Amino acid sequence: MRNFRMQLARRLIFAVLLVSALGLAQRGPIPQQLVFTPDRPSGIYNLGDKVGWTVTPGPAPVTYAYKWTVRLNNAVVLKEGKLDLSKGSDRIEITGEQPGMLYVAVEPYAELIPSASGPETAANTPAGPGRGAAPRFVGGNTGRNNGLYAVGAAVAPEKIGLSVPRPADFDEFWEAKLAAQAKIPINPVLTPVETDVPGVELNMFELDALGSKVHGYVAKPAKEGKFPGLIQLQYAGVYALNPRAVAQRAAEGWLVINVDAHDKLPSDPSGNVPRNYQTIGNTDREKSYFLNMYLRDSRALDYLLTRSDWDGKTVVLIGGSMGGQQSLALAGLRPEKIAAVLVCVPSGADTNGDLHGRKAGYPNWPPDNPDAMRTALYF
Repeated sequence: MRNFRMQLARRLIFAVLLVSALGLAQRGPIPQQLVFTPDRPSGIYNLGDKVGWTVTPGPAPVTYAYKWTVRLNNAVVLKEGKLDLSKGSDRIEITGEQPGMLYVAVEPYAELIPSASGPETAANTPAGPGRGAAPRFVGGNTGRNNGLYAVGAAVAPEKIGLSVPRPADFDEFWEAKLAAQAKIPINPVLTPVETDVPGVELNMFELDALGSKVHGYVAKPAKEGKFPGLIQLQYAGVYALNPRAVAQRAAEGWLVINVDAHDKLPSDPSGNVPRNYQTIGNTDREKSYFLNMYLRDSRALDYLLTRSDWDGKTVVLIGGSMGGQQSLALAGLRPEKIAAVLVCVPSGADTNGDLHGRKAGYPNWPPDNPDAMRTALYF
């Protein structure tokens, strides 16, 4: 597992970061008052380049005044300003002076036309007893319909280094865990599941792993043959998996393994899993909730590799949020087996970032706890 990052870079065919629009199909379109045109469609710039966006009115009327803030790695404020669209467009621009990700938040701060309830409803009016509540802004491109827009760019991303070095015994720790798990028989137990998706064989599965059991759904075309493998890993939360979605993917010709993130039946919406599971053991690598989660992911891969209906060459990992986190972790731990990784807004990255001028995200390991920061580096 030495030099696993270099191995992963060589072995992965592609890694795609997608911006998810989940949930938008369940509601009406969010009004867009602003349109942002980047200077470079790729969003990637070199050191010293001017990074910029041209802002123009969108299809919805512009009814708010907007301010913007550019942050380096969504943590350090670099530049601020206000939009002036009186001449039909305005610019947001900054020079990329160091490697990193530039995050631009554009938010409304006042109504251009005061509402009927009076001027006290301006956005900068504090809400409280005897005061008018701040207006509810709408629109935006973040999916929340709260008026907030966000755009971003990467400056010399190939030169972005680690916040801190990985632990000296990282490989030793994980090699020992994987070796211990390899001594445990997989013992797959399959339970047939009915599906209305034609031409698909669907089962619930259970596997033995180190310290827990792996659960999920496995589906394949209902015919003889060998099929490319697809392992789907789950986003954060505790919920029942969707067996029909697994069957639909199998109908496209895949041997699909959909892994529950927790030691519970995939049909169980709770499984007595604590809602704050991500905090369990976050100061001890031997007790971290993510230790068994990652081992379960690796055991699901072990199972796929043993199946006679696998094509013997293709393993693709997919997942969003915590599923993206698990996908990248599994690819890093088992790079020689993975052909491709597709992740959507993966969590778990830059776990010590808050200590080094970068904004860390979920699982939100507490930066004020040194033990949690040390433990996070293993996951």
